[in-house]
Amino acid sequence: MTNLRTVGVEEEFLLVDETGHPTAVAAAVLETAPPELREGPAHVPGGGLEHELMLEQIETGTVPCTDLTALDAEIRAGRARANEASAPHGARIAAVGTSPVHVLGTRVPSRRYERAAAQFGLTADEQLTSGCHVHVGVTSRAEGVAVLDRIGPWLAPLLAISANSPFWQGVDTSYESYRAQVWSRWPTAGPVRTFGSVDAYDDAVARLLATGTILDTGMIYFDARLSARYPTVEIRVADVCLAPATATLVAALARALVETAAREHAAGQPLPELHPEVLRAAAWRASRSGLADELVDPATWRNASAHDVVGSLVDHVRPALADAGDLDAVTEMLGGLWSRGGGARRQRGWFAESGDVLDVMRRAADATVD
Repeated sequence: MTNLRTVGVEEEFLLVDETGHPTAVAAAVLETAPPELREGPAHVPGGGLEHELMLEQIETGTVPCTDLTALDAEIRAGRARANEASAPHGARIAAVGTSPVHVLGTRVPSRRYERAAAQFGLTADEQLTSGCHVHVGVTSRAEGVAVLDRIGPWLAPLLAISANSPFWQGVDTSYESYRAQVWSRWPTAGPVRTFGSVDAYDDAVARLLATGTILDTGMIYFDARLSARYPTVEIRVADVCLAPATATLVAALARALVETAAREHAAGQPLPELHPEVLRAAAWRASRSGLADELVDPATWRNASAHDVVGSLVDHVRPALADAGDLDAVTEMLGGLWSRGGGARRQRGWFAESGDVLDVMRRAADATVD
């Protein structure tokens, strides 16, 4: 294909000190980092470092890419830049969806975040979680809504692939992605219905704002939404991935999902009949099981092994992957994921060896830039 959709990735990380404990140095990191680290190469939007809700976190972003190899290099470079910028403050980044170590986050001092804390209480106070957001280019908002209306059933398998948050405040939660459970407490988080048009999407957002429950459109936390900043669909369901290759894999599958949905729309295929209550159950199952047990297969809406459900996802987007030249790379990355295990499995393996959550965090920090 000559007109490949752009894809970019935003990743959130914990900042940890040499012991593995989260450290609230994000403001200092961003204030003192030289421009080439803070803003990224060529000073293009989306290529630098930003703060998140908590001072124990930092976010990286890639530039928009069309080539998967270039995107993978961008992801690795962003992680390296964040590590380099953090080093003078005795910190480095760790790609974990939730902290294995007990910690109370320190909010970034801003009026908006203070309002969020006042409005949402413990939900905001405990929001020390790290996700991976994938932006895929669309030709118009109309195409974007048509894509959102079709990709919902396949977002839970993406969560399962990324699952990387088995611990919460020093305890094994028995979930593969406990971040998804914590995140689901926000009033707009999770799967949504079909909209059918831009007007219907905008009306849904306006109605949510009119309730006075959320502060602004930045708190539209759907699993996938139209980006307010870029001409993209933003898929927000994934944990931050422990391995850079897994983040690249999630991005490749996300782009293929968007391309597949856009083709279905262009061909006049009818919208799928979505049931948000079933989508929520599928998302819960992905959060609980990850790749370790059964998932809900969107092809049948019945339980099946994670291996079979991920296979169904690849089959669903296979033409788009092949046309983009990504099929071989995705097959290879999936093989590596099945072989070494996802982030949750690796974190639990490290804990089984040492019995020390600080050791888990230190090893996660090593793996983040490996």
